[in-house]
Amino acid sequence: MGKIKVTTCDIEGLKVIEPTVFGDERGYFMETYNYNDYKEAGIDMEFVQDNQSCSKKGVLRGLHFQINYPQDKLVRVVSGEVFDVAVDLREGSATYGKWFGVLLSAENKKQFFIPKNFAHGFLVLSDSAEFVYKCTDFYHANDEGGIAWNDRDIAVEWPIPEGMELTISEKDKVWPGFKDYKKN
Repeated sequence: MGKIKVTTCDIEGLKVIEPTVFGDERGYFMETYNYNDYKEAGIDMEFVQDNQSCSKKGVLRGLHFQINYPQDKLVRVVSGEVFDVAVDLREGSATYGKWFGVLLSAENKKQFFIPKNFAHGFLVLSDSAEFVYKCTDFYHANDEGGIAWNDRDIAVEWPIPEGMELTISEKDKVWPGFKDYKKN
């Protein structure tokens, strides 16, 4: 291995990946994904779709998941900075309903691997951020689920600076809480 450093998280399955960056006076080079390195790190899957979004400061997206077609995701930021969050929705898991967050930025070049059956969301902390992610299943428009980003039972500690105005989609404003998710 050696091209990536993989840190396991408090929640089993989540991993923070740091690529080796080769830099000199011209700039830098890094591999953002190499199947062999990821396989050796225990991330052995076929990614079938890449997505990219750009959001302005204060945009909070999530907490989203896929209902019938769950996806593993490998996410990173190519411009700006976000606080990225995953919530364990795996029934029977010792960390069911728990969350983990990591700061992802163009500067730190960290990646976050989120397995199937986790809810996911992020908050943009910089003036804008470009967020890219690889998925192991295709997008299915009628397969989206969500949990309220500010659910008190999950209690994500979003690093919202004083004075920051949040921008949240209408869809994300009406997701149910975790207790209602568990009932269904």
